[in-house]
Amino acid sequence: MDGMAVSRRGLLGTAALTAVSGPLVAPAPANAAVPGGAQPAVLVRPDDPRYAELTTRGYNGRFAATPDEVCLVYSAGHVERAVAAAVHDGRRVTVRSGGHCFEGLVDDPAVRVLLDVSEMKAVGYDPRLRAFAVEAGATLGELYRALYLGWGVTVPAGLCVEVGVGGHIAGGGYGPLSRRHGLSVDHLYAVEVVVVDGAGRARTVLATREPDDPNRDLWWAHTGGGGGTFGVVTRYWFRTPGATGADPARLLPRPPARLLTGAAYWPWNGLTEAAFTRLVTNHGAWHARNSGADSPYAAMHSTLYLQTPTAENIMLQIRMDATVPDARRLLDEYVAAVGAGVGVQPWVNVSDVLWMENTLAQRNANEGFDRSKSKGGYLRKPFTDAQVAAVYRALTEPTFHGWGLVYLASYGCRVNTVAADATAVPQRDSIFKTWYAATWGDPAEDALNLDWVRRFYRDVYAATGGVPAPNDNQDGCFINYPDVDVKDPAWNASGVPWQRLYFKDNYPRLRRVKARYDPGNVFRHALSVEPG
Repeated sequence: MDGMAVSRRGLLGTAALTAVSGPLVAPAPANAAVPGGAQPAVLVRPDDPRYAELTTRGYNGRFAATPDEVCLVYSAGHVERAVAAAVHDGRRVTVRSGGHCFEGLVDDPAVRVLLDVSEMKAVGYDPRLRAFAVEAGATLGELYRALYLGWGVTVPAGLCVEVGVGGHIAGGGYGPLSRRHGLSVDHLYAVEVVVVDGAGRARTVLATREPDDPNRDLWWAHTGGGGGTFGVVTRYWFRTPGATGADPARLLPRPPARLLTGAAYWPWNGLTEAAFTRLVTNHGAWHARNSGADSPYAAMHSTLYLQTPTAENIMLQIRMDATVPDARRLLDEYVAAVGAGVGVQPWVNVSDVLWMENTLAQRNANEGFDRSKSKGGYLRKPFTDAQVAAVYRALTEPTFHGWGLVYLASYGCRVNTVAADATAVPQRDSIFKTWYAATWGDPAEDALNLDWVRRFYRDVYAATGGVPAPNDNQDGCFINYPDVDVKDPAWNASGVPWQRLYFKDNYPRLRRVKARYDPGNVFRHALSVEPG
């Protein structure tokens, strides 16, 4: 294997991923031989019992995939052939890695061919590029485990280990280590993408961040331009900028060996509007003071869950590097600052745990409530008084008895040391990432929940037309929290187009990349970049 250390399936070299000519056909028999003995691509159609397994993998039960076929691919060559066949036949094609999409961008009735890269899971060190190669179908949990056990390193990506690497990275994914180490894309060295030219020919392109790389713009577009819009990502490579030498253990950040993790709970019972306001205001003011790159709290990530009373508590979830001097004192002082003057004593539970064991345990648990609607945003400053009041009204609305929330994830620190145009993620001076959601199980309750979360979001941003239009206090939306409502003037009366909410001044460059690598707009969805 050319000296390459690998985990799971062996990692093929770039040269081995050249185009394979000819149409893609269903293997017959299923174990038909292919060159090199590799697993053949598999086509699964509606009359196959596997079809139901592969079309019900989406995160949001409101949407269901109904393609003519699902194509399980195992290499970039498979992807090339599948894409070429779909383009030749005039059939809409899209790609899925982890399936963790909040909107119906993948599970779209217009999609006729669904490329499933979830079996492309290899994670390994590539000495040729001096970077860690990660196939797009790996989950975050698989990525974390392989990097940490193999080399003691990690990528500062998301908390939910079931999320697929493919879309998470392309959208500029963040996570608990981002305040200390930046975004996942701040460590992205290269990307391998199957693209389609103006003549409908599919080809595999390797794009790096090297200044003289003729495909560098394609790399840049995958540092926050969103998944499913420029081509099909088959592999990423990670190496921290400025990392030197050939020792893999020194080319990416090391996670903390141990964490202080736990939560503080303020019960809704006895929590007045004044107490709620004090709690949210304290939390915002603390982050405004402690989100600089040199803050000792860069080693801490927290999320404040402002939940409806059906959840019984307001919860502050905390993860902190336990090896930082005075870590427990810092954590206790943080909780005390958030709770100061609230008048309701929180229940606090903190444990000292191993990093990998705890990280791999962070799984999504909907508990049967598999239908949802969510929205997102960035805050440069804490919520205003009017916004806090709107949050309280929505959460305590007498006619709404479902489960909903807005959570405020701590942000900033190292994230904010990167220029707005250095990656495709333009929001580089925020202190919070926000996520608004309603989750339920009964399809009969769709209208009620959709109406509630839409009004909630609109009222929080009433001063700017119902969306977080960029200003001194807020800074638009996050493409990995997709929300098609921002295209609807009934819910976006700001006059700010949806493209600017997500991509700001980076959008014209993203359009130029789209025009060069996908001029026929083969890869598209409701929130994809449009060709220039």
